[in-house]
Amino acid sequence: MLSMQKNVLLFLIILETTLTPLQRRVDGNPLVMDPNSICRRTRTLVGRHADMCQSQPEIIQEVAKGARLGMRECQHQFHSRRWNCTSQGRNLAKILQQDIRETAFVYAITAAGVLHAVTQACSQGALPQCGCVTLQSSSETYHDFPAEEVLIQASPVQDGRWEWGGCGDDVDFGYEKSRQFMDTRQRKGKSDIRTLIDLHNNEAGRQAIRIQMRTECKCHGLSGSCTLRSCWRKMPLFRQVGDYLMQSFHKAIRVMGGNDGKSLVPIDPDTPPLDVNVLIYSDESPDFCQTNQRTGTEGTQGRVCNSTETGNGGCDSLCCGKGFADYTLEYEENCQCRFHWCCEVQCQRCSVRKDVSLCL
Repeated sequence: MLSMQKNVLLFLIILETTLTPLQRRVDGNPLVMDPNSICRRTRTLVGRHADMCQSQPEIIQEVAKGARLGMRECQHQFHSRRWNCTSQGRNLAKILQQDIRETAFVYAITAAGVLHAVTQACSQGALPQCGCVTLQSSSETYHDFPAEEVLIQASPVQDGRWEWGGCGDDVDFGYEKSRQFMDTRQRKGKSDIRTLIDLHNNEAGRQAIRIQMRTECKCHGLSGSCTLRSCWRKMPLFRQVGDYLMQSFHKAIRVMGGNDGKSLVPIDPDTPPLDVNVLIYSDESPDFCQTNQRTGTEGTQGRVCNSTETGNGGCDSLCCGKGFADYTLEYEENCQCRFHWCCEVQCQRCSVRKDVSLCL
């Protein structure tokens, strides 16, 4: 239990890291996060992460970005569900201490977010430890790759030759950093089934990126010919990763500890052996309808719903059958904005009326 609490606390520290007001824009880039606050708070928790803080602070910065990327995607995927992936620290901590489907998704999407952010930083030249991947030239034909992976259709190549080039994503480096940071060394045993489940879901999140790696190609030659093709491997968009993991969420498998105390098996005996790509959990989720401080459930009262839809997001489902009320909101917003040289944007204020339905 203490091991699980440390892991949850570390996870929350990363998510709660804030932008420092002292940071300014650098070369037109957005504000960057200061990794020092993470390192000061994690040094006493896990020595392994403290070592990374001292030796690779720029990677810790990307880890924090990846964690936030994962939580934003979680909130997008769950925005119309009763539990909408709230990021309030205390309630989220209580949710993460339950081994339910929602926790499986959070861990998977966060592990994927860390991998994605670190790998992207490598490709952009933001980390001194890594860069692009350029594989050696190959004499294989590009037809050896699945058609859906070739994004640029070109005219026929005489000898079907291609070579690796461009800026391939170093997903192996990002994978290793995600594994090092997310997979804390915890005791694996019969009394720690939760650790096995968390490690499995972390890996499922990382595999969601690897499975969807695609090949991009560019033609080279005179007058638009394609005498030679350069190809490189790229990660999927993170929205695609979220969509993939949401499908896994719906198909998640309930498990229990195996007889050896070191493995997991599906509770349903008819379920095939566990695959590394599936999400797993051991406890059924609550209905999330009522506020419950003990479990971190915030309830659905006051949530905006759609009175014309059925299923997730519809008022009948989201409001748990307790009804809803219709309101008309009136507010002002900027409109008809124009840019005036130089350098000012002038807008008018327009009155807006919007009908909304709120759960009772």
